[in-house]
Amino acid sequence: MSARSHVEEIARVAMGARSRRDAPVVRSWLRCINDYRLDPAAAQEAYIVPETILKEHREQAEELIRIGRSGLERLFGHVAEQNYVLLLSDARGVTVDFMGDPTFDNQLRRAGLYLGSEWSESRAGTCAVGACIVSGEPVVIHQDDHFDTSHIGLTCTAAPIFDTLGDLTAVLDISQLRSPTAKASQHLALHLVSTTARRIELANLMARARNDWVLRLARSPDFLDVDPDCAVALDGAGRVTGMTHGGLRALSGFLGLDGPSTGTLVGQPISRFLDLEVDDLPRLMRGRPDGERVVRTRGGFALFASAIAPPASFRGVPQRRPAVPRALRELSFGDPAMDAVAQRAAKLAARDIPILIQGETGTGKEVLARAIHDSRPNPGRFVAVNCAAIPEQLVESELFGYAPGAFTGAAARGKPGLIELADGGTLFLDEIGDMPLLLQSRLLRVLAEGEVTPVGGGRAKPVRFRLVSASHRGIEAMVAAGRFREDLWYRLAAATLKLPPLRARTDFQGLVDHLLERIGRETGETPRLGPGVRMALAAHRWPGNVRELVNVLKVAAALCDDGTITLGDLPEGLAATATPPEPVGDTLALLAAAGGNVSELARRLGVDRSTVHRRLRRERGDA
Repeated sequence: MSARSHVEEIARVAMGARSRRDAPVVRSWLRCINDYRLDPAAAQEAYIVPETILKEHREQAEELIRIGRSGLERLFGHVAEQNYVLLLSDARGVTVDFMGDPTFDNQLRRAGLYLGSEWSESRAGTCAVGACIVSGEPVVIHQDDHFDTSHIGLTCTAAPIFDTLGDLTAVLDISQLRSPTAKASQHLALHLVSTTARRIELANLMARARNDWVLRLARSPDFLDVDPDCAVALDGAGRVTGMTHGGLRALSGFLGLDGPSTGTLVGQPISRFLDLEVDDLPRLMRGRPDGERVVRTRGGFALFASAIAPPASFRGVPQRRPAVPRALRELSFGDPAMDAVAQRAAKLAARDIPILIQGETGTGKEVLARAIHDSRPNPGRFVAVNCAAIPEQLVESELFGYAPGAFTGAAARGKPGLIELADGGTLFLDEIGDMPLLLQSRLLRVLAEGEVTPVGGGRAKPVRFRLVSASHRGIEAMVAAGRFREDLWYRLAAATLKLPPLRARTDFQGLVDHLLERIGRETGETPRLGPGVRMALAAHRWPGNVRELVNVLKVAAALCDDGTITLGDLPEGLAATATPPEPVGDTLALLAAAGGNVSELARRLGVDRSTVHRRLRRERGDA
């Protein structure tokens, strides 16, 4: 095809004419015209970034280059005789690793098939690397599929490489300066580059999961250890810490999930998807017959499985953090601060050590207290007392009980107090900072002597209970001000657990999904979030924390139609946050607040990942 006829064809496509081209090619041409304002008639020579810029890109991709090197050499060994060139580009389209015949160096450099070449779609137009970055899909861009006429002699085949959290991190491309005329001739090239990309993802997962189990899943045992359908990293508590991108797709198909992202699965217990607990992993290790290495999805679908223990394991048993009981494990969905609270609480749960839980109102202090109680072998009764909710004149009789005839209006038989009812179980004193000073003295005596004396009674009763207290107030400041007994403070706070506010948690999306599922169990129908709702929820400051979020979701679920929560079902203040202005100059800060996770930031902003990458490039001055 001549350059003139090529430009005319692109112009017809831009005007809406039907095309014989593959859909990915047409979509890329339209992006070049409409989004990047590129002119197909203005041929651009391939661009090689300056040496100093290339050095920065290679340093940032150093670990991936190292991990993927053996896979690249193996692939190049298969295709070198057909005069293919191999390019490994980073997520911005800059070639950070290159393999080719050195006798063609000059030609390859002029064509852009060289170290340091930039193949971003916004600069080079339609090309395999650029189209792959935008779509996240393997693609063949053959000869005049290219947008720029200076590239129409090339044939290029590329596949994406995703990191363990689901973000596109690199693109693997094999290209030829001159190629066969038929595009179908590149089917083998597409298979080879896609397979190598999957293997690099698996190697990257193995390298990053040094302290975790790796679970490989496949529909056939023949490919389980070589090219599994899915590979998932699991921590010592059995929660997903990462996976291969193919693993995400496989899980979606196996489990019937509708378009999940890796970010929504990370932090979730594997038992949510498979009939499998972390303690079952050793039986899935190599050396056992294939017939015994089978797991089932929650829907009953059978998969062959292979588990690889962390390198630090001893005789197949992982050296991991102490097992976290289910009640505590379900408090976190991947937030590091909540994970730390759960780990600490798990160590304290089996011991009779008084625990003080601190945190803002609504952060879930009673939920944590109940989880600690439920984590004990023989927990007994859980008795909760809200010291701020009982009228001051009744607190004493409620806590300590009263003898028959102790005061006017007292029951004839007397009444046991809440402390006595907690005997053998857990006493949870919520908002302990609101307890009057006089009662603080009586409580201190109970804790010191292990017995309680009812109001109006002269005979003490022995009691033994686990004490957990909580407050949103700064008790230490109250002690300094003389409003709380110092000796009681030391009795209550032998160990302290501090809950983070909801606005500081990084597992907000996982928590929302969990609460929606809980609402679904209560009502029989799990509500879905409509367009913009997730962004509106993420943008809210949540002064009432988890309690406020629960109430908002319950009300919205009751108001919504057809099981889909829309912005109109949210309180007015939340709905107003759904369309914030596009951030200018702060995407890097927002990315840091999202833990560096591009997918998480895209969910918070209500945009796709390519939009986030585009804003980041603009702020960094790369485009």
